[in-house]
Order: sequence, then structure tokens, then C-alpha cells
Amino acid sequence: MSIERIPNWILITILALASVGFIDATYLTVSHYAGVDLYCGVSGGCNTVTSSAYATMFGVYMAVYGMIYYISILVLTVIYIDTRNKKILKLLMILPALGFLFSLYLVYLQFFIINAICRYCMLSAGTSTLLLIINMFLVQNYKKLIN
Repeated sequence: MSIERIPNWILITILALASVGFIDATYLTVSHYAGVDLYCGVSGGCNTVTSSAYATMFGVYMAVYGMIYYISILVLTVIYIDTRNKKILKLLMILPALGFLFSLYLVYLQFFIINAICRYCMLSAGTSTLLLIINMFLVQNYKKLIN
């Protein structure tokens, strides 16, 4: 089995999930900087979470980091599709694990510190989880190819 044999459905799924995550993070970022309240339904937790003391890190709104993360996955996937570069594949096997761990931290904050849930933040956490599952499949089936 060679690197070129990574099924297209895996790469397309990564692109689709990273696109959803990027759109979600962009929506949160634009809403934040435009000063627009998020539509959260009955719970109202979105605005509580996104305006909490934990909504920024190092003075940067948290969703901006999400945008950077998801666009990185998108760009690296496109570069990998174009070049089949092993180093790019390695990055694509590492980034989702880091993103998932960070998402776990943010979900922890929502449930146990802020005591409010943001549906958009949970969409990002779900997207990050699915990227991790695909990542685990890649690592399991293609780790021999990057060594």
C-alpha cells in the first residue's frame, strides 16, 4: 500500500469537516467583532460562553484560533492532495489530536466553569472529534507510509 492509495473519501471528508469548522469559527468571530448577539435558542448559553472571561486567550478571541486551526487543516489537505508529501501527511496526523485536546478543554470550561453551553462551540468540538476519528484511522492504516 502506498501513500497515493489513501482513499479519496477520507481526504474529502477531512476537507468537508474542516470547512464546517472554519465556517462555524468564522461566524463566531464575525459576530463577536461586529457586536452581534448569537442566536442560541432557548438556552441562551452561546452569548454567556462567548462573552465570558474564557472567550479570549492572550487577547485574541478564541474562535480566531479555531479559524486558524481549521484553515490549516484545509490548506494542508489540499497541499497533500497535490504533492503527496509525507511531511504534510504527518502534520495532518498530528493537528487533529491537538485540536481535539484543546476542544476538550473548552468543553470542560463550558460544562464546569462557565456553566453554559454554546451550540456553535459544541459544533466545533464535534467537528474536532470527527477529525480525530479520521486521524486515528489514518494513523492506524497509514503510519507505515510516513516512516
